[in-house]
Amino acid sequence: MGVLTGRTALVTGASRGIGRAVAERLARDGARVAVHYSSSEAAAKETVAGIEATGGSAFAIRAELGVPGDAQALWDAFDRHAEGVDILVNNAGAATFATIGDTDEELYERAHALNARAPFFIIRQGLGRLRDHGRIINVTAATDAGIPGIAATHMAKGAVTALTRSLAVELAARGITANSVAPGFIDTDLTSAVLADPGLRAHAESVSVFRRVGTAAEVADVVAFLASPDSRWVTGQHVDATGGSLLSLQ
Repeated sequence: MGVLTGRTALVTGASRGIGRAVAERLARDGARVAVHYSSSEAAAKETVAGIEATGGSAFAIRAELGVPGDAQALWDAFDRHAEGVDILVNNAGAATFATIGDTDEELYERAHALNARAPFFIIRQGLGRLRDHGRIINVTAATDAGIPGIAATHMAKGAVTALTRSLAVELAARGITANSVAPGFIDTDLTSAVLADPGLRAHAESVSVFRRVGTAAEVADVVAFLASPDSRWVTGQHVDATGGSLLSLQ
């Protein structure tokens, strides 16, 4: 039996990349996993099939995030498959590449709707379903570093990191922990085009003290710890999973 046997997890943006790695790892640890996707049903079904092929349990749910009513749609889809959740991983998000000078109100609102508003209301509407001693894990960003060209997204991710700390205090009476995780440069299908450029890959590798790009599985390992019973005394923390990138930027 795994450490998460008997528990149910919901991972947003779980059809590929970091979300998929998290879903696979939590399932391997025994959790029944809701694999959320926004558009790629085939990828979500592939994730579910892969989990089931290795003896795990999972189901796919669809909801477009970053639009009005997204949190309610997500939980309505979840409720058709399960009653109650123990682990909520807010992973879904996207970077809006634009300098502050090129960011108009529409672009700003789009970045915040997906990266900040959606996690907030997913958590808010999920509290009645989240069991005591549950886990909230928000995948955000290394917001202690200044990264040009993604100001609106970086700001939204920082807001969720701040939200996480507030949640840790508000939900402590129920034994629920809330933590955030900051991935660094991670090699996924979403970054493959960028990392295919030798110069850009060399830069990404140089930022980490390990002189390489991280993997989705390495981020998933950190999330798995925060989802486990072993993390019961850890809450309100922003975990640096950047391979020491912030050290090299200091």
